[in-house]
Amino acid sequence: MADEEKAGRPAVFPVLRYREADKAIRFLTEAFGFEAEVRHPPEGEFVAHAELRLGRGVVMVGSERGPDAGPTAVPAAPQLLYVSVEDPDAHCARARAAGAEIVAEPSDMGYGAREYAARDPEGSVWTFGTDWRDSAEGRG
Repeated sequence: MADEEKAGRPAVFPVLRYREADKAIRFLTEAFGFEAEVRHPPEGEFVAHAELRLGRGVVMVGSERGPDAGPTAVPAAPQLLYVSVEDPDAHCARARAAGAEIVAEPSDMGYGAREYAARDPEGSVWTFGTDWRDSAEGRG
């Protein structure tokens, strides 16, 4: 694979375990606009591995596994994630319309970003906002 092609790919992939991964994938795609690129198996309640993309970011999603899964037997637990989006206000409106619990309304932050936060059905808090590094406050 050419280096140019690799340059735009993420290097870090958060992995989220859900008790109901199939429902979580539907929620994340509908409310937050993620696109399911990979899913094994393709259907059913159990999800061995899924990759969801939003822009250049990717999160891996899977069903909670029992202790026989070895070191990947991490239980489902709420996480806190930050995702850069171009228009947090429009993104928030989409999430709200899809039934997401908005826990912080869109607002301008002192460090230059505009962001809001929403909780997914299993308790993870997703903050969506502009990239603070693009603002004068973030550069200074």
